[in-house]
Amino acid sequence: MGTDKARQRQGEAGRTARRWSLPRPTKPGLWRALVPVVTLLAGLLAATTAHTARGTDLRSAGRTNLTDLIRQAETKVAVDDNLVRQLQSQVASATDRRAQSDVRIALINARAEPLLAPAGLVAMTGPGLTLTLDDAHPAEPETDPAKANALVVHQSDMQAAVNALWAGGAEAVMVMNQRLSATSAVRCVGNTLLLNGRVYSPPFDISAIGPAAKMRIALNESIGLQQYRKDAETYGLGYSVKDQKKIDVPAYDAPIGLSYAAVGG
Repeated sequence: MGTDKARQRQGEAGRTARRWSLPRPTKPGLWRALVPVVTLLAGLLAATTAHTARGTDLRSAGRTNLTDLIRQAETKVAVDDNLVRQLQSQVASATDRRAQSDVRIALINARAEPLLAPAGLVAMTGPGLTLTLDDAHPAEPETDPAKANALVVHQSDMQAAVNALWAGGAEAVMVMNQRLSATSAVRCVGNTLLLNGRVYSPPFDISAIGPAAKMRIALNESIGLQQYRKDAETYGLGYSVKDQKKIDVPAYDAPIGLSYAAVGG
């Protein structure tokens, strides 16, 4: 009996000790408080995205397509060009009317008249030739950067061709549908041609009025075109020269202002 009572008292003491040794519940951590906030923000973001997209892809390539941006710029340039032509026509008409009663303006017009054709400000028609340069079109895309660079027409190729035509006696040169002047700059961006604010893709046509035979010789002797002709044979770049009985070259209508100039001695 004494032993049972002692064992009973020990059992009650043990249960009491275990009861007081149970871990107390801790307070919720900061992350538990942030969970509903994060969930709410995620839902709000999803709802805002759905409302903005309205069933479309917000990352659609069409929205950031560089080609679309270029076309928009070309459209703006075309509109501005038309406006410039209209203003130029109005100025020319007003100048001619004024020259009828103002001797000074009449003298200035008389002095400027012989300079219009050499400056490319008068449309011309005559025989000549057309040179066409084009990128190569391999069956499979070229992965070697060095070879890929040889598959496209470069700015240096265009410049060499134009310079050779001038050297061969060209009286007027037209790239695509634009007349070149002494201040024209032929620039290439990637595999596209940038000329007077307009962008052109290959093939590139260069037409020149003048002695076709001499211009052909100048093209063949051009050091700048030697490598291009080699690449044309190796990689398939486009290179063709055709005589033309009649070429219509428009007048140069881009701005002709100079930032720096000096009278030659």
